[in-house]
Amino acid sequence: MNYPDVMGQIPPLPLFLIFVWSLIWKGLALWRAAKNAQRNWFIALLVLNTFGILEIVYLFRFSKKRLTLDEMKSWISRT
Repeated sequence: MNYPDVMGQIPPLPLFLIFVWSLIWKGLALWRAAKNAQRNWFIALLVLNTFGILEIVYLFRFSKKRLTLDEMKSWISRT
């Protein structure tokens, strides 16, 4: 069977933006899981690639110390 080259059809800029989006959320989630000693979440977040969806759900819902919008705003105001 001949499958079309799917990656060749996606323009580079949107692909790069998806990569950066995923990388930011994955980094935040992995850092929070490690800091909270949540080993199972750390492994799941490390192995599964969900384009930031699982990471966002973890940070805002399942983390021992949930991420809040006020906390995110404080990060932005520091810079």
